[in-house]
Amino acid sequence: MKPVRGQWFMVSGQAALGGGSGSSWVGGRAEPSALTRGAGSERCGRFSASAEPSGGVRRAGRTGPGSSWWSKWALVLALVLCVPAPALAQGISGDQTATMPEEARGRASGYFSRVARLLEDWDVEAARSELDALGRIVPKDAETYQYYAGRVAFEEGRYDDAVQALTAAGIEDKENSYLRLARETRDIIQDHLTAESEHFIFDYPPGKDEILAPWALEALEAQRAALLEDLGYAPPGKIRVEVVANATELSKVSTLTRDQIRTTGTIAICKFNKLMVTSPKAVLTGYDWLDTLAHEYTHLVVSKKSRNSVPIWLHEGLAKFLESRWRGKAGLALSPSTQALLGRRVKENDLIPFEKMHPSIALLPTAEDAATAFAEVFYAIDFVYQRRGAAGLRTIIERLRDGKTDKASVEDATGLPFPAFEKAWLSHIKAQSFPKELLPLEEKVVLKENAPGKAAKEDEPKGREISFGEFAVVTETDARKFAHLGELMRERNRVKASAIELGKAHRIVGDKYEVVSNKYALALTELGRLDEAEKVLLGSLRVHPGVAATNVHLGRIYLARKDWKHAKAAYMEALSTDPFDPEVHLALTLVHERLGEKQLMERTRKASSVLTGLPADKVLAAAERLAPAAAEPTPRSSE
Repeated sequence: MKPVRGQWFMVSGQAALGGGSGSSWVGGRAEPSALTRGAGSERCGRFSASAEPSGGVRRAGRTGPGSSWWSKWALVLALVLCVPAPALAQGISGDQTATMPEEARGRASGYFSRVARLLEDWDVEAARSELDALGRIVPKDAETYQYYAGRVAFEEGRYDDAVQALTAAGIEDKENSYLRLARETRDIIQDHLTAESEHFIFDYPPGKDEILAPWALEALEAQRAALLEDLGYAPPGKIRVEVVANATELSKVSTLTRDQIRTTGTIAICKFNKLMVTSPKAVLTGYDWLDTLAHEYTHLVVSKKSRNSVPIWLHEGLAKFLESRWRGKAGLALSPSTQALLGRRVKENDLIPFEKMHPSIALLPTAEDAATAFAEVFYAIDFVYQRRGAAGLRTIIERLRDGKTDKASVEDATGLPFPAFEKAWLSHIKAQSFPKELLPLEEKVVLKENAPGKAAKEDEPKGREISFGEFAVVTETDARKFAHLGELMRERNRVKASAIELGKAHRIVGDKYEVVSNKYALALTELGRLDEAEKVLLGSLRVHPGVAATNVHLGRIYLARKDWKHAKAAYMEALSTDPFDPEVHLALTLVHERLGEKQLMERTRKASSVLTGLPADKVLAAAERLAPAAAEPTPRSSE
């Protein structure tokens, strides 16, 4: 699981970084594990969770006013130690292999052991090869053979074959059994459509989710190329990405319950040799779905390259540090909010020593401690990277794969004894530039199904975006009163008066609350004071990066100026959080047309048609009306 970027975990997101209940640490890996990793996503910050160290789950969060990044971890940490792993070989009995000659039984036993180990190592291709060889020496209707045939088929995404084989193996159809997982996954995706790139298969529900495919595949291919360069590895074959419609479906294709998913805001999981992600449609304010995909794919690469041997504290550090590679440099994943939390703990001399993270971050006394530890492990990887570059990250993974402990692997990567590494790492953290004050942090993601009466109807026009309830997060009383009055004036079309009152609120709180910044900027834009509105919005994005509404409002200003390059950047940022906003695609259609980007224009024209119902040949004309609308001050009553 992973934390989500604000309006972002990341779930991606997105709690435990070590062996949970029922797991023991052997050479740096948890066995046999029933461990969940919490995930969160910020464009700027996330976590990951899974039922095993090789699986990742991402939670979504919103970088928004008055929210608390660490408070949501209390619930994540509570469930980490109780998520059951799938029931494995229960119910296998009366096996025909018992009648085989002793020598053949010995050979078969060796094959069975290797298949089981290879599946645990996430090496599905080798497990398939061993299973094929096994089929030449044991009866294929033997229950044990059928069980492993079902397991391999499930990992390969052949769900009909998996159901048939696991049924023949006598596996019970009960909660968290592989048969139940295979059957329910098959039923959920049987009507899905697919889009493919060179290395990925994107499986999505019919309808509006089809617009996600080209951007998802593009981001995943970019992340694959970047990690191949950084880590020297890319998984063989095509990786499956399955989009589910809501929390109920995610619970059915994973080992998490619906209540756990709803409570923690989990929106993506890396497990079973695939990525599973919740459609952004299911989330009230969207989430950083492209970063989430990149984060979960990083978990998959690390699991496969290491043969599932990387302990979770390093897994999370690597995924968090590398999740931004699809769009640029590594290490861009910490938001100002996360840095503010860590900075406060540095000032208080209250960091979490490395030894206290063992055996699990989930066992730390508070959720804030856990959140601090997650930020610290990001900087652990950042330190290794600054000292030895990507080669240092490769060394850690490869030494763990070869059987060394996590401490010995870090020593080999950095050239430092582990106590010296820990001291240098903590010094590296303390040397960071942190925000001077604690900033609002993203709140737990709100699923539409959990927000009756709050989610706008999909076809409801945005209009002038008048609302009052969002100001409840503003803790400064005078600022809240000014903001509420300003919005009241804007609702009555007294825009000049609105700007005056919202300006008073903004002078009190500055960039602290994105809702105040956005309302003030909207009033300024309606007055045609674009330079002032741009300054307000850019200030907000420095504190709350990735908020879709802020980027849309900024994009309108650039459209009004016919600044196509900056308009493109703003609307693409909005798309990476809220891909179902028709305005985003209409604006990008116009921008791509003006920049001569014909292929991209056709992509956004098609998406606009899907989202608005307009015929494709009418989309550009509708898009062209956006620029004049953005430039024209709103008629207003006399002030």
